[in-house]
Amino acid sequence: MKELKFYLLGELGEITSSKRIFQSEYVDDGIPFYRTKEIKELANKEPISNELFISRERYEEIKVKFGVPEVGDILITAIGTVGEIYIVENEKEFYFKDGNILWLKGFKDVDPFFLRYLLSSLINELQNLSSGSAYKALPITKLKEYKIPLPPLEEQRRIAAILDKADGVRRKRKEAIRLTEELLKSTFLEMFGDPVTNPKGWEIKKLEEVTTKITDGVHSRPNYTEQGVPFISVKDITTGELKFDDCKFISEEDHKKYKKRCNPDMGDILYTKVGATYGRPALVNVKSEFSLYVSVCLIKPQRDLIFPEFLKEALATPALKSQADRSIKGIGVPDLHLNMIKDFIVPVPPIYKQKEFLEIASKIQFSKESLTSCSQESENLFNSLLQRAFRGEL
Repeated sequence: MKELKFYLLGELGEITSSKRIFQSEYVDDGIPFYRTKEIKELANKEPISNELFISRERYEEIKVKFGVPEVGDILITAIGTVGEIYIVENEKEFYFKDGNILWLKGFKDVDPFFLRYLLSSLINELQNLSSGSAYKALPITKLKEYKIPLPPLEEQRRIAAILDKADGVRRKRKEAIRLTEELLKSTFLEMFGDPVTNPKGWEIKKLEEVTTKITDGVHSRPNYTEQGVPFISVKDITTGELKFDDCKFISEEDHKKYKKRCNPDMGDILYTKVGATYGRPALVNVKSEFSLYVSVCLIKPQRDLIFPEFLKEALATPALKSQADRSIKGIGVPDLHLNMIKDFIVPVPPIYKQKEFLEIASKIQFSKESLTSCSQESENLFNSLLQRAFRGEL
């Protein structure tokens, strides 16, 4: 085992943020201006969907007076979503929001790729450094005082190269999973067309006409318990799958009261109706009981008319999401009302066509599950290498 020297992060380089940009300075086109969302997209090598820009003149003024991100600099999200790490790898011109993002620059004798992986390995600790009651926030002062192990520069580069290879495998497998999800969506559209324009002339019905119940979860805040019956809210289904990993719990007594009105069963569909992630469906694929919060809509399909798996994919299409977009209520937090969801227009192809789709979907799902298993192995290997690298064992 190699003995590692530890240094305060603030001793190795400058940790700062950007010059403040006011809302009045935004322009329709110019130099991209990134917030937490865009830095997260960059960190995860996702397509950038920025909406804000500053003028070329303002950018050049800032560049001269205060500097702008350069190749090798590191940006870390510091408010809300804490700990997304992006290393500037090319000379793309952009600026970013002050306070929301921390800027690490001028680090001497520190390989930026090594530092990015090191900080990634400490993500949980970085989040624990954050403070704030309304939202998480990572102060510059705490990051400056954080101690990190630092081997010689050549050793840093060797470690970073090993981690790069493992990270590459991990990302490719995640991309393969994403492509299987896209394949399912494209297969649906190829077989049935756009549910709204209905180019293939399927029978069209309102969602209410092909379901036996459309309701939502309890409207009052429940009394949570340490253990008990799972209590599902929007965050537990936004991935398109029902997950119990991070859910809350309620008592059996409260669950019995709630399920009189809202009783999820296997094969039902859950649909997000409140918040920024509204309009996302998930299939109930478990027999165990659970309760729902008001932010989640429960949809019970008439299974002699429409298969749950088919309806779930229909609700996931951009065409159905656009109906949700047009129906959304609320100036602050987006809120889909139940009567609006009931009026959604859905295609109802013959049962035999739906079965054809389900057979294809089953094969795609099997491939996705296999890829997910491989992806988890890659994730475990990568995390193991991270921990070994920064214990001096790699």
